[in-house]
Amino acid sequence: MTGSVGYHAGVASENAVAAAYLSAAYSLSANRWRGKRGEIDLIATRDGQTVFVEVKKSRSHDIAVQKLSARQQNRIYGAVEEFLSLNTDCDADCRFDVPTVDATGDIRILENVIFH
Repeated sequence: MTGSVGYHAGVASENAVAAAYLSAAYSLSANRWRGKRGEIDLIATRDGQTVFVEVKKSRSHDIAVQKLSARQQNRIYGAVEEFLSLNTDCDADCRFDVPTVDATGDIRILENVIFH
């Protein structure tokens, strides 16, 4: 997807994922948090844990996961470091989640992803 259609599909996917986290009793701390080093799609908290969420949308879940490049992973790490440095009250217990959204709108959340 490119241009306006891709942008709106991405926003719709992020909104659907945000609703999934809210229905699982998470609080949303930020949506599309942007710092100097990058953007974090969603930041959620529950039970003292902060979850940094990178939403990936594609035709299939497998293709969506493959879209998470090493460059994006580095950008996300940089953005998270910046967020944590600015939010010293943030709990030290953190994880990365990568929810994927397929063409039908089905959401699968990969929890506690370790980037390479």
